[in-house]
Amino acid sequence: MTEPTFPLCKQHVIDATLKWVDDIVIKHNFCPFARYVRTPNQIRCVVVSGDAGNVIQSLYDELRYLEENDTTATTLIALTHSSIADFNEYLDVLAISDNMLHDWGYSGTYQLASFHPNYVFDGIDEDDAENYTNRSPYPLLHLIREADITRYMKKEEDAEKIFSHNIEKAQRLGCPYFEDVLNALKKDKPTR
Repeated sequence: MTEPTFPLCKQHVIDATLKWVDDIVIKHNFCPFARYVRTPNQIRCVVVSGDAGNVIQSLYDELRYLEENDTTATTLIALTHSSIADFNEYLDVLAISDNMLHDWGYSGTYQLASFHPNYVFDGIDEDDAENYTNRSPYPLLHLIREADITRYMKKEEDAEKIFSHNIEKAQRLGCPYFEDVLNALKKDKPTR
């Protein structure tokens, strides 16, 4: 049965996204440096309800924002347009966004991470719990400063251990756990 669609309240999307950061990403240590930018509230979250053109414009605006505001560590861009709910459409927008990051001269300065409610890693079964390491309540583009990643990774003995930890943790928790959490975050969608 198809879920009814109606306009999402931007504040609900922001709240659900940040709660996902707290309840999944930080709680299960999927991104070890997330807690360091979450506690002093250095994560910016914006909602884009428009199509691919609006997403690209917002991506550029957020890059400029980060350039001018060094107290903001990272930006999560939540995408709520109905076409981007389709994972393949999202991947197209992600590819364009990644290319634009390069074209605008931000490669090496910023990195783009991706999250989606239906995220599936290439070569991984759709029903594998590993996919939940990149499943979020709403489609996201995550802008991260490369310098911050480099600074943190110097403290890590092995970057590969983050990846293997995430897979192991996701497998141990299992799909039903993540489905319950993500469904709880998205329920009671208020409209505005």
